[in-house]
Amino acid sequence: MAADRSKRFVPGLGIGTVAIAYVCVDYLQHVSPTWHDWLMPAFWVVLVLSTVYHILLYRHWSKELRSALPFLGSVVFLLLAFLFETISVRFVTAVLGLDWHRSANPLPDTGQWLLLELNEKLPKSLVTFLRAHIITLHHYLVIFVMLAFSVTFGSIKPPGLGFAARYIFTMAVGRLLRAFTFISTILPSPRPWCALVRYRVPHYPHPWAQKYYEPYASDPNAISRLLQLDSAYAEVKEYPAEFTPDWGKMSFLANILRPNVGEGSTWYQLLKRASGGCNDLMYSGHMLVSVLTAMAWTEAYGGWTSAILWVLVLHSAQREIRERNHYTVDCIVAIYVGFLLWRATSFIWSAKDTSKAKRAAKFDEVHTRLVQSARDYDVDEIREILEEIEVAGQDKETLSKRTIMVFGSAVVLFTFTIVVLALTLTTDG
Repeated sequence: MAADRSKRFVPGLGIGTVAIAYVCVDYLQHVSPTWHDWLMPAFWVVLVLSTVYHILLYRHWSKELRSALPFLGSVVFLLLAFLFETISVRFVTAVLGLDWHRSANPLPDTGQWLLLELNEKLPKSLVTFLRAHIITLHHYLVIFVMLAFSVTFGSIKPPGLGFAARYIFTMAVGRLLRAFTFISTILPSPRPWCALVRYRVPHYPHPWAQKYYEPYASDPNAISRLLQLDSAYAEVKEYPAEFTPDWGKMSFLANILRPNVGEGSTWYQLLKRASGGCNDLMYSGHMLVSVLTAMAWTEAYGGWTSAILWVLVLHSAQREIRERNHYTVDCIVAIYVGFLLWRATSFIWSAKDTSKAKRAAKFDEVHTRLVQSARDYDVDEIREILEEIEVAGQDKETLSKRTIMVFGSAVVLFTFTIVVLALTLTTDG
């Protein structure tokens, strides 16, 4: 059952209009910075004040409290997934050394060829639109936060924390699957200069690659013999020794991250500079975020804005390919992985109305009593049973006002912190 959309996110506007307006207003920074500098703060002031007002009137805090632990667990899971992914990003960039990055050619990508051909045939105005940075990573994240907070306006089904838990859990699973995928087979970057500009890893390969990859990389005969023997037989060339910093209990990471002298005194400083890596990372993390946001929006809210959001997702995909941040296959895989993952996690939160199912289950439970009461013409018993069935589909609100205020304030503060971090860490798209 769709959520009641009679309440407006801001006076006179629904959440869909507000989300599209946010993207449009922020794009003014490329068109009219003066208007952007005036409108964006005003937009946030109105949005925040309207949200705070509706938070004070929100009545489903019991549902939110029951979803708090799954939400916090999903956040911890996502942070661990990000840590594993960041370590994996650094490893696939460093394992073959900078010399490999310098010599490796980008893979042939028919999607890139198609876009270049369209540049020659389409009107310049349309090509300009396709190149425009209309929506980026942090826009999708903020749109999701808007959608989650719209639960206080009655725009989506509560609990909002349950909805957020599903999104974050699905994101964590997607990031783990992504890391397992790109670490399995190392692919050259669509931007061959990337590693040379951004990384200071050794120029020579990791000892693992020295033994199992380097001697067979360019010699067909050597590969043929390797297949016959099924054993690494070639002699390993002489390479400089690996630098091993003293990271205490985390020193084992040095063999994975391959630090150089002067890259920082801790493993954490090294990982902070991993960023998006300089290999092709199958599949696109940016596209995963955009698809999950669109899937969440379509299920929880729907409407005409869902169509616009999916158009923006496709726009983001072609821009990822056009700007050579990813190969076409990365974007295609991200789209169907995001779609399937969101479908697979409906057990955490669903837009479907579960009250009917609860009442039906209760009816099955009391069916025998109800039939017996009807035979006995016991009207009072029948009325009591029907009240039990009706109450079964409702959630009990048993929290004190003090608990509601403390819990609500903590949720708002935590979410505000997450939003600020998302805006700060993803401003570069």
